[in-house]
Amino acid sequence: MKCPYCGFTQDKVVDSRESKEADSIRRRRECERCNKRFTTYERIDEIPYMVVKKDGRREKFDRQKVLSGILRACEKRPVSAAKLERVVDETEAYVVDSPERERSTSEVGELIMSRLKELDTVAYIRFASVYRDFKDVREFKEELEELLHREKRSI
Repeated sequence: MKCPYCGFTQDKVVDSRESKEADSIRRRRECERCNKRFTTYERIDEIPYMVVKKDGRREKFDRQKVLSGILRACEKRPVSAAKLERVVDETEAYVVDSPERERSTSEVGELIMSRLKELDTVAYIRFASVYRDFKDVREFKEELEELLHREKRSI
């Protein structure tokens, strides 16, 4: 917090009180350089983080929805819960770090697929088949062939 008088960044809290509505906290602060007092208010950030769907609709980011999709893709696969949690955490951080408070679902989906590809190729294919909405076996086969081709190049 910068002092509004001298711009110094070090201060101490002299007094804290909750507002009558309990939706903010009022703090009296004292600058450690000029010793002047000023008041700050802290409020909960209520503007949700959004994802933009392919058809342009906006939807509130839902961590649980991401987790359930990843869990479905990793069902009966040797992927630990800790690794799944890390993928969900990275996905949420990606959305939260957006300066516009929103990301497209295509960006979010690509991030999840890249993480799943590193963890388990079967889980990746499962997730990709739903996410990319494969229309037929040919699309599924093309994705598998591309995966195999990349795997051969890395050996």
